[in-house]
Amino acid sequence: MKNFVIQIKNLSKSYRLYEKPVDRLREAFSLKKKRYSSEKCVLNDISVNIEKGDVVGIVGTNGAGKSTLLKMVTGILTPSLGTINTAGKIAALLELGTGFNPEFSGIKNIYLNGSMMGFSHEEMERKVQSIIDFADIGDFISQPVKLYSSGMFARLAFAVAINVEPDILIVDETLSVGDMRFQIKCMKRMKQMMENGVTVLFVSHDINAIRRICTKCIWLHEGIMKLYGETNAVCDQYMDFLKIKELDNEVACSIQADSHQEDINSFSARNEDVIAEIAEIRLLSQNGKKVDNINLFEKFIVEIVYDVYDETIETPVLGVALKRIDDEYICGVNTMLDEVVIPWRYGRNQYRLVYQDGLRVLGGAYYFDVAIFDNTATVPIHYWAKAVQITVCADYIGEGVCILPHRWGE
Repeated sequence: MKNFVIQIKNLSKSYRLYEKPVDRLREAFSLKKKRYSSEKCVLNDISVNIEKGDVVGIVGTNGAGKSTLLKMVTGILTPSLGTINTAGKIAALLELGTGFNPEFSGIKNIYLNGSMMGFSHEEMERKVQSIIDFADIGDFISQPVKLYSSGMFARLAFAVAINVEPDILIVDETLSVGDMRFQIKCMKRMKQMMENGVTVLFVSHDINAIRRICTKCIWLHEGIMKLYGETNAVCDQYMDFLKIKELDNEVACSIQADSHQEDINSFSARNEDVIAEIAEIRLLSQNGKKVDNINLFEKFIVEIVYDVYDETIETPVLGVALKRIDDEYICGVNTMLDEVVIPWRYGRNQYRLVYQDGLRVLGGAYYFDVAIFDNTATVPIHYWAKAVQITVCADYIGEGVCILPHRWGE
């Protein structure tokens, strides 16, 4: 039986929005129960189970419901519908200052936070020195926290959260606060906690940080959980979504062939205006099987089936262009540049482009444009845009657009 430390079932959170403050009173005292508010759903029917030791990233655009979800896990907010069950002590790094009394000294706030987590005064006495040492803010530890800088506040908040030995650690966009040396110290301690089986929920807009730290990932969009699963797979699809969203002319996530392209099952005569026609594009693995996803460095084949109606065309050119889901041009090759002559016999022909060492692009969705040109590769005899889509599956091994062949050494 799996050891779930966080169980979320059919969780929803809604708020009532009022145009004017007085509308709240008017609604509360309305004898006819008239509504003066509108309802805003922040989270809608979220269900997920998180196992002990999982490090779960939460991604999504602003307003997706990420912070709201964390606040409900910690108990700061209550659900409108659904349930959350947690097992063990929770330490949370949400907005700076959450759980701190600005009038209390740093030491008093350490005890205050400990008591809120269920530790006795005697238990906190055994932990307080390690927290003070980790925060390393000198004599300010005895001063009211309202006098602290944001960096000092972050040091104390981190020190408390990661030195009370929680079962669940929740971090919301606070790793960037504080000086670099302190961030390094925090990441080192967090890594130790993860290795010791602490469950972590981590919200960040830094996708590379999510990839580096997390084993699983949740993608929230407008309060709905779009995906939950292995980190790289979820991040790839989330990044594809962001790329498509940025296009001036939005396209659907599922790329379809051009509407004018017909399914040509077999060669058949065409009118005299047709010189040649691409009949089919097949994406094949190194074993010759049709695929719609491929691993980063795996040998990959694009097989082009085309029909020739005019054999008099001299040295026609076959071209293949790889483009990202957001239309970013990644790489285009053709038989003219590679000094290759393609078959050009009347009837059905086929030719293959082999990516011997894989596509070497970062994970995500891509598509191919395929075309037949004249011998200058200028005049398109038949151009098939967005002919076929491929998803590249890749671990987090680099950043940018592609992985260039490389090695390290002195």
